[in-house]
Amino acid sequence: MSTNEEYQPINCDDYDNLELACQRRLVLTITLRNGDTVTGMARDMFLRKQVEYLAIDESGVNAHELRLDHIVSFVHPELGIVVVSE
Repeated sequence: MSTNEEYQPINCDDYDNLELACQRRLVLTITLRNGDTVTGMARDMFLRKQVEYLAIDESGVNAHELRLDHIVSFVHPELGIVVVSE
């Protein structure tokens, strides 16, 4: 998955759910456009070079920075299954 492609902002409701997950430090199971699945604690959201990212900690060991527009869906019992749309 190229990181050079133009960023496409995600839907505001989906963004708000990710913000909530960060505030509550929820553990999310995230499916990416390339088919990979990552499970980790939502830690922070940030902007770098006009691209929005979600920082998660996987198993307390690995930190990941995921482009929001590369996330297909995320799951948590409190939020249900959230399918991300642009």
